[in-house]
Amino acid sequence: MHIAWSIGDPHGIGPEIILKSFLTFENSTCSFLVAGSYTVLEYYRKALDLPVKLKLVASTEEMTPARYGILPVLSVSEPDNIRPGTISADAGRVAMESIRSAAQLCRNGLCDALVTAPIHKEAVALAGYTERGHTGFLGRFFGVASPTMMFFDPLSELRVALATIHEPLEKVPGLIRTMNLDDFLSNLALSLKTDFDLPAPRIAVLGLNPHASDGGIMGNEEREIILPCIERLSPRLRVEGPFPADGFFGAGLYRHYDIVVAMYHDQGLLPFKVLAFDTGVNITLGLPIVRTSPDHGTGFNIAGKGKASPRSFREATLVAITIAQNRIKQTEHQS
Repeated sequence: MHIAWSIGDPHGIGPEIILKSFLTFENSTCSFLVAGSYTVLEYYRKALDLPVKLKLVASTEEMTPARYGILPVLSVSEPDNIRPGTISADAGRVAMESIRSAAQLCRNGLCDALVTAPIHKEAVALAGYTERGHTGFLGRFFGVASPTMMFFDPLSELRVALATIHEPLEKVPGLIRTMNLDDFLSNLALSLKTDFDLPAPRIAVLGLNPHASDGGIMGNEEREIILPCIERLSPRLRVEGPFPADGFFGAGLYRHYDIVVAMYHDQGLLPFKVLAFDTGVNITLGLPIVRTSPDHGTGFNIAGKGKASPRSFREATLVAITIAQNRIKQTEHQS
């Protein structure tokens, strides 16, 4: 199994958690490669005194299993300078070129999965990119109009998918009304079957309004949009709702479902990060490649200080390997 790691923002904790994660795979037969900056990784390796052997390579042909103790680095973009904890267009450029190159390796079949270290949205914007994050960028790169952002905690097996992603709250009701929620839920069920080996996933759908609108007293999206969708899909999918979000998580009802669908970002991510902050994994569903990332940001406040935990990045890598293996298994069953 060949895994590509993108370096993330050079001024954040991405390089550090990559180096630390690699050390935890000392007995692995998988091969890893960082598409990004050799200079940046060498800077943090020395600054943090991490016992990682780096090797500048020209192609994936030079990848070797992690148990040999050498981390190959494909230099695709080098920064003008390295200033941990600061926002810059230069850092944003390196981060996005790293993602583009790593995604291309997967597109060409040279790597089996992509694990992305955190990027900083402001730095990316300063570099001239219009996408707000990995999901939008990769969707455009692969020609997928609406990839799904999903979060997974390998320990509790809690999964949360977002119907809308990085959108202002004032736009969410209109987006829920105009999106094809039937297709969203159908594609979600298919992804869970392919990527997580769940042939009949149990799907819980949260309401948009407080108390799921209490029968239309506080909004009518549940009655007009969400409930009719669930009723249409129920004959062929195990989907239930809409549930009031606060009571649903407060009562632990999420334990009875394979995935929870939230209508907007904070509705799903607030409880998820409370329950799985250190182990959560971000997964982009609907892409032709496997892509995961740790469920945390760039950590500018601790960048370069040796305090960053690699746990979420390691979990993201393990989940990427599992999904890649499941996709191979599905392909073999279909052939």
